[in-house]
Amino acid sequence: MKVLVTGATGLVGTALVNSLARDGHAVCRLLRRESVTSGKGSKGKSEKKADAARAAALDGCVFDVAWDPEASPANAIGDPQGYTAGADAVVNLAGASIAEGKWTTQRKMQLRSSRVKTTRSLLAALQKAGLAPKVFVSASAIGIFGDRGDELLTEESAPGRDFLAGLTAEWECEAMKAQDLGMRVVCARFGIILAKSGGALPLMMKPFKFGIGGKLGSGRQWMSWVSLDDAIGVLRYALENAGVSGALNVVAPEPVRNAKFTAELARAMHRPSLFAAPAFALRVALGKEMADSLLLASQRVKPSRLQQLGYEFQHGELTLGLEHVLHSNAHV
Repeated sequence: MKVLVTGATGLVGTALVNSLARDGHAVCRLLRRESVTSGKGSKGKSEKKADAARAAALDGCVFDVAWDPEASPANAIGDPQGYTAGADAVVNLAGASIAEGKWTTQRKMQLRSSRVKTTRSLLAALQKAGLAPKVFVSASAIGIFGDRGDELLTEESAPGRDFLAGLTAEWECEAMKAQDLGMRVVCARFGIILAKSGGALPLMMKPFKFGIGGKLGSGRQWMSWVSLDDAIGVLRYALENAGVSGALNVVAPEPVRNAKFTAELARAMHRPSLFAAPAFALRVALGKEMADSLLLASQRVKPSRLQQLGYEFQHGELTLGLEHVLHSNAHV
């Protein structure tokens, strides 16, 4: 199988590329032109050494292709070597981090452009290049549901009404247009992805390392999480099974309240969980809209479609999931 991947250098993208390449699949990383022409950018010796080791291990399977979402469709993908020819699938993971920087008007525009406009540009570029992949798997998020209290949320639940919900719904709508190009479309709605060196978990761990960690706000809000291993497992499952289409809630079967999550995290880190972060302090630090959407919103999400399809989670229970993420040397 030959897979084109955007967002290939992010947490999920890196793990997915490695997983596919280890199994002998060809992977084309669609990277910004400057990344292709200048290599990995300015990195330290240890990082460069690690990159070289990974590259050697995956030699012959991973190819870098220049991609400019801002260019016209005819010039967006620069592939003189023809690496993308005959691509079977596309995994679209591009999107600026929602937790990086306050949600100013300008930042909101960047978040939207990096998801909606980039997805639109990608589909136009694929069509212009004459590529005809069979499947288009696009990242999404459970943020589509907004703050829903104790309501049990499945793929059939209606979207929420806040900024993040509207953005995610628009993102999915853009991705579904790949159907018009003859592709099977899957929207992977990721929950909080647990990984030791990337994503939200390292940020959550910081206060606990100094002994000042604890629940956020009331601690009653539901958190829906998934291990990085299962996030990659679901993407692979969606790529490899023709019967999978539409939205998938990519979360473990057991969502937990924030108070339980933080207590389990403290236990896994062998640290106390004593200091609650008041809601008002979080709102002062991040702004009310951002704090309410990212830290205080309650989303009790179930992976109904995945369970119906028979997907078997590697880490379905939080205690074991955190133990694996924090203390295992295994790599996705």
